[in-house]
Amino acid sequence: MKTMQAIERKLQEKLLLARRVEGDSLVLSDEVMLAAIAGSRAMTPEQAQALRQSPLTLRRFRQLSIDCRVAWQGSAGMLRAASNGPLDAIGTDDGYWKLHFVVEDHAWCVILVLEATAPFAARMLRDQPMLRVLDGGGAVILQGTLDADGECEGNWPFDLAPAPHFHACGATFTVEPVPRGL
Repeated sequence: MKTMQAIERKLQEKLLLARRVEGDSLVLSDEVMLAAIAGSRAMTPEQAQALRQSPLTLRRFRQLSIDCRVAWQGSAGMLRAASNGPLDAIGTDDGYWKLHFVVEDHAWCVILVLEATAPFAARMLRDQPMLRVLDGGGAVILQGTLDADGECEGNWPFDLAPAPHFHACGATFTVEPVPRGL
């Protein structure tokens, strides 16, 4: 039953997007459509009607929606185990990133790994944005760009080993793009 509904919905979408209207033009700004997609501002009834009547605007709305779906703004994670033993790896709550911890020459190394299944993985590997990993206190754990394997690694910057360090700073971390200009 669900499959039939999904097929009908996709067919209806294709029909709406394929329509052509003589003299059609974009009737809503990207700002209005992005606010509606983000849920920060609902469209007025007039705007919603204009969207339905303009296939060109509807196609733009769909593309903006797709772009927003794959746009990544950051991920957060939390240390799950309460033990003070060695920490091998932790992941973000959305499952897009993992932090691995390895001891090399009596020093800790941290490796950020992008999961290949992340919806934005291809774009991240192509665009190579600057990323950073912050602990719960806002200190930088790691900063850099991903290599061709979707990894970024560096030396562990703190005196404490990873497990006690995370316990001391709220047991949380975030992975985020570095804002341009920093």
